Amino acid sequence: MKSHLQQYLQDTRALLLAKLDGIGEYDRRRPLVPSGTNLLGLVKHLVGIEYVYLGTSVGRPPADVLPWEADGSVWEGADMWAKPDESTEYITGLYREACAHSDRSIAELDLDHPAEVPHWAEGQRSTTFGALLVRVVDETAHHAGHADIVRELIDGQGGKDADMLDEAAWSDYYATIQRAAEKFRQS
Repeated sequence: MKSHLQQYLQDTRALLLAKLDGIGEYDRRRPLVPSGTNLLGLVKHLVGIEYVYLGTSVGRPPADVLPWEADGSVWEGADMWAKPDESTEYITGLYREACAHSDRSIAELDLDHPAEVPHWAEGQRSTTFGALLVRVVDETAHHAGHADIVRELIDGQGGKDADMLDEAAWSDYYATIQRAAEKFRQS
């Protein structure tokens, strides 16, 4: 079970990072929906997810405190976007380090290893490493899905199934869905 969860996590991490390939800094950083969701911010957010849930919560904190945690700005959304002085290489480097840290925890801890999440409500912080591993797999997949949509908004690059159809077939498929939706447009 643990090895399957780790494989899903590793595959999804790779899909997420691949969304940064082939586009410039502006496109990696720019918000494309009203919530401000952006590609590099999704990666930055997952740095903290990996470190907190698969590190700190199981007694294995990272060597260095993340800057947005040290100054408390994480609680103002500072983990969801990259500051101008935070390069792609810096953010992806932190992510790779966090993932390696998590992978060591996965290798060394049993799923029933006790865990305590510091930012959860008092009396509700206790859980297990296994529950947190499932949470990180889910959270990573959730944000990789966001990255699929954001990347598609940037340059049309779809998700991992984008090659199922050619461009003309995708256009026809889109038009079919639009026609079905039109039947419900309010006049």
